[in-house]
Amino acid sequence: MAFGIVHHFPGGTQENYEASLAAVHPADGGLPDGQIFHAAGSVPGGWTIVVVHDSRESWEAFRDGILVPRLQAGVEGGFPTPPEETEIDVYRVMP
Repeated sequence: MAFGIVHHFPGGTQENYEASLAAVHPADGGLPDGQIFHAAGSVPGGWTIVVVHDSRESWEAFRDGILVPRLQAGVEGGFPTPPEETEIDVYRVMP
């Protein structure tokens, strides 16, 4: 079953996003293994990222193996605070 995650960064900016994305996504501009959807944009009060993985397991592998270690190491210009996070057991993904 597909699994989604919404990250909201209060006070986050496009510049924070670009720096963070460069640190955690493949250099070729593609998606990490198992990620099938990625959207991001400005919202009132900050920046929000919505991603869908093909399973909870692929999300956890990305989170534990790439995302958290690289963000904890520090990303120059990245988001200054951890996100508010919402998990979604995805019912349907449409093209």
